Amino acid sequence: MTVIDQTRGTSRAAIDATLWPDVATVPHRPVRAAVAKRIFHNAVGRIPLRVVEKGRPSYGGGDTSAPVLRLVRPDSFYHRLGATGTIGFGEAYLAGDWTADDLTAVLSAFAANMRELVPAVLHRLRHAVLHRQPAHDDNTVEGARDNIRRHYDLSNELFKTFLDDTMTYSSAVFDGEPYGADDDLADAQRRKIDRLLDVAKVGNGTRLLEIGTGWGELAIRAAARGATVTSITISIEQAELARRRIATAGMTEQASVLLQDYRETQGQFDAIVSVEMIEAVGANHWDEYFGTIDRLLAPGGRVGLQAILQDDYTVLATRDTYTWIRKYIFPGGQMPSAESIERTVRGATTLRVSDRYLFGRHYAETLRRWRERFETRAGEIAHLGFDETFRRMWSFYLAYCEAGFRTGYLDVAQFTLTKPVR
Repeated sequence: MTVIDQTRGTSRAAIDATLWPDVATVPHRPVRAAVAKRIFHNAVGRIPLRVVEKGRPSYGGGDTSAPVLRLVRPDSFYHRLGATGTIGFGEAYLAGDWTADDLTAVLSAFAANMRELVPAVLHRLRHAVLHRQPAHDDNTVEGARDNIRRHYDLSNELFKTFLDDTMTYSSAVFDGEPYGADDDLADAQRRKIDRLLDVAKVGNGTRLLEIGTGWGELAIRAAARGATVTSITISIEQAELARRRIATAGMTEQASVLLQDYRETQGQFDAIVSVEMIEAVGANHWDEYFGTIDRLLAPGGRVGLQAILQDDYTVLATRDTYTWIRKYIFPGGQMPSAESIERTVRGATTLRVSDRYLFGRHYAETLRRWRERFETRAGEIAHLGFDETFRRMWSFYLAYCEAGFRTGYLDVAQFTLTKPVR
């Protein structure tokens, strides 16, 4: 199959159009492409980056040591960028319209200057130009199951290619300075889990609810402390492997995994923990999420919540915007801000935030290690049935997130929430 570049009439390497329709076909948006080209040139002229196109001098605001973005098919790139903004920017990378020797460094140059990339006057036109998140991605009980299936049920074997032995898919906490730390990643993940269990005061006899099972490591470690653990997930693949890992650890009497939505959960618990689950809830369901935690937590109980954070301005400006991450990685997702968590907790619950521990640089190092493992295992990923476009998509996703945490555009925190005794 040959894919035709509509903007130039030339052929390029085939991309499976049934799997990747918006990557295989270049949109034809000449007016928007012209505007996008002008905005892009103005933007890169203000950031530490060099852009290289065949047959013309390099340009950008960086010197010769700056990271390099190579425009392979400029016309296709500008048409995609003009048609769908940041979605088109990511799709252009998937299609090979642009590339980089150091993808994280290039994305970091953009992430560190995100607010200044587009002229302020155009920020007000965001909703007129960019697409809104599709209604079918809403995290209703049924919608959430479908959204989770599209990410977490891809394949347990896929996640095994880049996660450590704990199968923990969230930020680790390293001992000291994270970048280049000597810590084994599995040890750093256990340190993160133990810290969260400590703030929730999980110990012998604690009735613990875990919202979002992952692959079972937290449930195992909590059960080893003597807690009775109920862990809930809506990922079929995760539930199956978590149950096997719990059984292998000899903890089936202390820990159970239920395949159910958080809103369907009943009972009362002394402590609740949830690790990077709130990002899959959706901003319009945050009241339900925290309200459910409040309903299930016994008076005097404690909550350990780990959450990826954006600044409050970005949360409010983009909560309805269809982004590349929402289209290709986390449908229906929304990262909160510390302020939005505080607002929701105050407005919808009797809970109160009593502590916040920020450790974004640790996530940058976690992601660097994941991406390195993922990219060195390209052959294994292909053997699992995932094509080259998928591999480029996940490399872009991991580098995009690493850049966000490395520059401070993103952060991650463990929150301690408490419920007063009546």
